[in-house]
Amino acid sequence: MTELKAVSLAEVSEGIRKSVKPVSILWQAPDTIAFVARGRRHRSEFHSDPSDEVMYMIKGEMNLHYLTPEGAEKVALVREGEIIYCPAGVRHSPRFSPDSFLLVLERSPRFSPDSFLLVLERKRRSEERDRFFWYCEKCHAQLYEAVRHVADYREDPVSRVYEEFYSEESRRTCGRCGHVTPRPSG
Repeated sequence: MTELKAVSLAEVSEGIRKSVKPVSILWQAPDTIAFVARGRRHRSEFHSDPSDEVMYMIKGEMNLHYLTPEGAEKVALVREGEIIYCPAGVRHSPRFSPDSFLLVLERSPRFSPDSFLLVLERKRRSEERDRFFWYCEKCHAQLYEAVRHVADYREDPVSRVYEEFYSEESRRTCGRCGHVTPRPSG
């Protein structure tokens, strides 16, 4: 039998604060994944998850940008100690400060580097794909889409698609209005 162990979210958050990695995997089992994510200074993409996602704001605040079925962008404010449910397929962009921490729970989000978030999800099935979208800051036309099978969160899939998007100016240039999305500073 597997030994059951409790996890201190405060200790995990402090460990991430001292690390260069923005995510700490709490567990990655056959059907579930749980990780704590630290906010990033810049986050611009929208993520479409093939499973439901539950996010708990450990420290700080998060503006969870999301797109309605009609394409309108809305924002849900998630404060420290609050939890939010995001259904599968909803394009969302968690934005919170780097000093915030978020716990995300998924059936396998924009915020600052001082924020921490717990995420719980269902682990991805072999046929499932995550989708990452970038939109023009000026006219809101879709700029780029990356589709990936996320088998292991320890590989930091969000950072990999960010590197891909920002590595080529053609991916950041709007075909409708010509605006070039700048690379994040720092």
